[in-house]
Amino acid sequence: MIITGKKFSKPAMSRVINGDTKLKDAPEEIPRSRLDILLVEKYPDYNRSSLQKFTKLGYVSVDGKVIKKSNVKIPNDATINLDIPKTDKTIERPTVIFEDENVIVLNKPAGLLSMAKGEYCPESTLEDFGLLVHRLDRDTSGVVILAKNEPTQKMLRKQFQDRKTHKTYYAIIEGRPKLDEAMIDLPISRNLKHPTTFKVDPNGKPAQTHYKIIKTNNDFSLVELKPITGRTHQLRVHLKYLGTPILGDCVYGTGKKANRLFLHAGSLEITIPEGNRKVFTSNTPKEFNNVF
Repeated sequence: MIITGKKFSKPAMSRVINGDTKLKDAPEEIPRSRLDILLVEKYPDYNRSSLQKFTKLGYVSVDGKVIKKSNVKIPNDATINLDIPKTDKTIERPTVIFEDENVIVLNKPAGLLSMAKGEYCPESTLEDFGLLVHRLDRDTSGVVILAKNEPTQKMLRKQFQDRKTHKTYYAIIEGRPKLDEAMIDLPISRNLKHPTTFKVDPNGKPAQTHYKIIKTNNDFSLVELKPITGRTHQLRVHLKYLGTPILGDCVYGTGKKANRLFLHAGSLEITIPEGNRKVFTSNTPKEFNNVF
């Protein structure tokens, strides 16, 4: 027996089913795009990275509903709104160590950012007070120099690049190094497993730090640090490698609780415009004395 299918009596419907044509009354499908792409088109003053950050923070709504994932696809004709909350950004200038018509030297408190992260930063940074020349980690305190004009900024930066500056830091570390004074000569590279951190690596860039114990009770030690090079996180990485991390270091430390990173930029020697060689200093904060 030969079984044959019934011939389709509506060829027009067959073409619809096959996707060749659409029913006359079928609604047109609305094009859809990723939310972050549509945000870039609507808010060109911000880059894509910043808009993705705003979305994650809950500042973006689609048709009145907050969306926190920037990769979702939404109809191109949807109503998108970006509502960045207003902040009372208070700009209180840190203590001034020195100031003239070209530079300003500040005693940076722990917790103050050196530079804004992205285009939107609701908190004050060192950039609110001058042109950035060098940086200190957020949780590091002490001497920092800013420029008041671009020629001065260029001149000062070149001294850091050429190692014509001399910096002295003070840190409270956990434990006590085997030697009371030594030069740490260990290359450093980025830790690819954790890209925001660094590690001692024989294939890394040269890094040298001279240290000297000022006082110790064996549980903790106050050390003077003089970096010869200026690698990112150099002091913190070197001291971790010795097995004596800086107290309060939540990245390279042992997890001992502390109310801050006990690292302080105590002095900076540098030449400012007019050819004047200067040494700017800052005393260690009082909390350093409370550890012993």
